Amino acid sequence: MRVVIAEDSSILRDGLVQLLEMRGVEVAAAVQDAQALLAAVTEHRPDAAVVDIRLPPTQTDEGLRAAVQIRRTAPDTGVLIFSQYVETKYAAQLIGDGGAGVGYLLKERVVDIGEFVNALERVAAGGTALDPEVVAQLFGASRRAAALDKLTPREREVLGLMAEGRTNHAIAEGFGVSERAVEKHIANIFTKLDLPPSESGHRRVLAVLRYLDRDAT
Repeated sequence: MRVVIAEDSSILRDGLVQLLEMRGVEVAAAVQDAQALLAAVTEHRPDAAVVDIRLPPTQTDEGLRAAVQIRRTAPDTGVLIFSQYVETKYAAQLIGDGGAGVGYLLKERVVDIGEFVNALERVAAGGTALDPEVVAQLFGASRRAAALDKLTPREREVLGLMAEGRTNHAIAEGFGVSERAVEKHIANIFTKLDLPPSESGHRRVLAVLRYLDRDAT
């Protein structure tokens, strides 16, 4: 099995190289940024790529975006995301085609190099290796998105204005309708987002958080 590694931490990168080579894995390249990763995949055509999410220059999601690109341009190369973070936006896109040849493991939950190599072998062979925590968070994101998809266009507009901090009165004036009509829209929003009445009265805040969460993912 021939792999490339993209990890910005030199200590972790060198450690992975040594551990994998001790297990008989050929490391064709070990790089620290997304552009070098894409170049290495093009040059070496590895069986799999081990990719951290947060790579230079912005340390945000360069690695995950590069992984999505690898799946498009080099579909025979498996991709194993190995990170401290769960990033739902591009992870859902990466796994969305059925997840063949894709893995996503969390660094703090991998305690045995043998298990890691086994996961890498499955990914290289076209299988999957997904941490249960990753699956749980992706499922939660898709479930929230599905709930928001139930809203009508007007209800979405109302929720968007709620997210901007508009009062019912301001929303009513903006739409040229009565406050009663706005209250009805908001009641429908609460129902569709499964936000029952509570003594704390924070349903409006929770609804806005759902909206912002969807926007971010």
